[in-house]
Amino acid sequence: MLISFFRALKFSLQDISRNIWLSIVTITIILLAMLSINTLILTRVLSSSAVDAIKEKIDLSLYLKPEANETEILNLKLKISAMEKVREVRYISKQEALDSFREKNQDKPEILQALLELGKNPLSPSLIISPKNVNEVADLIEELKSINNDIIDSRDFTDNRLILEKIDNITNRIDDIGLFIIIIFIITSLLVIYNSIKVAVYTHKREIEIMRLVGASNSFIYAPFLLSSFIYTLIATAIIVAVTFPLLGVLQPYLEVFFVGYNINVINYFMSNFLAIFGLQFLGISIVNIVASYLAVKKYAKV
Repeated sequence: MLISFFRALKFSLQDISRNIWLSIVTITIILLAMLSINTLILTRVLSSSAVDAIKEKIDLSLYLKPEANETEILNLKLKISAMEKVREVRYISKQEALDSFREKNQDKPEILQALLELGKNPLSPSLIISPKNVNEVADLIEELKSINNDIIDSRDFTDNRLILEKIDNITNRIDDIGLFIIIIFIITSLLVIYNSIKVAVYTHKREIEIMRLVGASNSFIYAPFLLSSFIYTLIATAIIVAVTFPLLGVLQPYLEVFFVGYNINVINYFMSNFLAIFGLQFLGISIVNIVASYLAVKKYAKV
């Protein structure tokens, strides 16, 4: 069996080298299919990171009257913290609000000068409320609206769910388009493999006739052609692995700027999921190509 395998492998490699341009086209089509799959995975990772980043930023604000004393504010904070839909409540004092305002506008001297001329802190204390579940924001807003307290000056209940829904819709559209492109490339790959094996069978028609005459089995005749499709996929996988990580290395600095403050590392993601990403691609495309090869050789190797 080992001798037969090496004979089949030798025959397969000879066939690939003899039809080098057809082999290059076949490998290129498989590469494009894999590239589409990896692009779709990358899009999914980035959209998921964007959603997580926005979720972290979703909060509801209660602005309190400047004259509210610390005891009243802390009692209100305790009351809101006890709500089932609340994850966290942060108290921002007047001084903290002023420090934050100055830091944000440190490159705008005219604003800082106007603040200085006021001679006092014009900002109010506030309570920043983070929900446990983004899907429960609307219910939480209604609960907060029902709170009647004299120290509450105003409320800011900006609902960021619309942004999340837009990102989700865009991601779904990208998924649909990406899936369509992947299907096109897989079908194209199947057809190219099928025709590659068809050409290879015609090229070796004489050898197949001789093998039939000396009593060679179907498995012995089919093996070189099936191995060819496997080798095509192996080469394509090796190339896509070699290309993907340098491309991710070029992309990573731009992602760090775009997702500033968040630990978004696509290189680590692909490295930690290496077998799941590239192993499943290799396995799936190998099965498709071997099936296509088997159908072609079965049909055209009947000598």
